[in-house]
Amino acid sequence: MDVKGVLGTISFDGEWITITKTPAGQQPAPVRLRAADVTGTRFKPASRLFHGYVQFLLPGSAAAPERGGPMQGGRPPYSDPHSLSVPHKSNDAAGKLVAAVEQARTIR
Repeated sequence: MDVKGVLGTISFDGEWITITKTPAGQQPAPVRLRAADVTGTRFKPASRLFHGYVQFLLPGSAAAPERGGPMQGGRPPYSDPHSLSVPHKSNDAAGKLVAAVEQARTIR
């Protein structure tokens, strides 16, 4: 299951979540998280004007705060390795991915 985000993708294979951000001019640096290690998820659907985001919470780390302003639109900063901004067209796929991760978390 894959979600195309803004400058990156999120993949979930049933056990591992892979967030691959593609910054300009650099090689992608994927971050892998085990679904069983995730303590919570945050999903803010995108509107037609602003991108939304998917964020995964891990034990011992605080969630990156949403940043205000017209350019951020209430999303965590790009530097947060456990989140990715999503466009409006990816809302359905992102919602399904978050639901699958939540289901995998409860099965463990």
